[in-house]
Amino acid sequence: MTRTALVLAGGGSTGNAWMIGLTAGLLDGGLVVADADLLIGTSAGATTAAQLASMRPAELFEASLAPVPARVGPVHTQAAADNMARTAAIIAEATDAGDMRRRMGAAAVALDPDGEKSAHWRGIVARRLPDAAWPERRLQIAAVDARSGEPVVFDRDSGVDLVDAVAASCSSGFAYAIGDERYIDGGYRRNENADLAAGADRVLVLSPFGGRTRHPLSWGTDLAAQVAELRAAGSRIETVFPGEGIERMLGATAMDLSLRAEAARAGFDQGRVLAESLAEWWR
Repeated sequence: MTRTALVLAGGGSTGNAWMIGLTAGLLDGGLVVADADLLIGTSAGATTAAQLASMRPAELFEASLAPVPARVGPVHTQAAADNMARTAAIIAEATDAGDMRRRMGAAAVALDPDGEKSAHWRGIVARRLPDAAWPERRLQIAAVDARSGEPVVFDRDSGVDLVDAVAASCSSGFAYAIGDERYIDGGYRRNENADLAAGADRVLVLSPFGGRTRHPLSWGTDLAAQVAELRAAGSRIETVFPGEGIERMLGATAMDLSLRAEAARAGFDQGRVLAESLAEWWR
């Protein structure tokens, strides 16, 4: 039986920093959530989950405060904005979530037909992870099969390296290659994928984008729908969204590496405030 589950959603580089800061702030306030029985990660949250599975939140928090060259911000922000515009058009044309995932997959494969970008992306992701091995604890990483559009959940028994699983879950542009298979960002299933925590007694969801979705609500991929499903099955849910003042770090600017330290500090301060109110429920 799964007593506790920690769900870490997509949110770009600043979202990763905010979630790291939040877990460190909760820890500083006396609440340990990184030791949940089940960790579920999607996109940037996949990176966060893999990091928390093998490194203490306080150490990750300190690392997130390292200065980043300011010049990297505009480059990554523009690329993210272009990708959001491209994918928004695909979402608008889709008839339902399955159709959208298939269209996204086909477009992502077309951006890199031979999978040549995957090796470079794998190297970037590998440098972000403290340990390249799957942890002994339960960790699930969400992605989407680019060719079929079917959701995929990687774990230590999937026969896929942890680095590849995280790289696939974070692949929001081109389709990431693992052998002959191709994968895209797990956020195209559901941004949080909190429903994967079904059966857990308590589920804590950290959503850098505040539970918002780019998909039509009729598709049922939004966080509110996921929470309703979990509660109907008997789970107790708490969701945490970024506090006021960091809206400018979301959207396309979520890929601005120069904002990571600020996002991490905001998360840390928020975590310290929330620790007491969440403690009794979590334990």
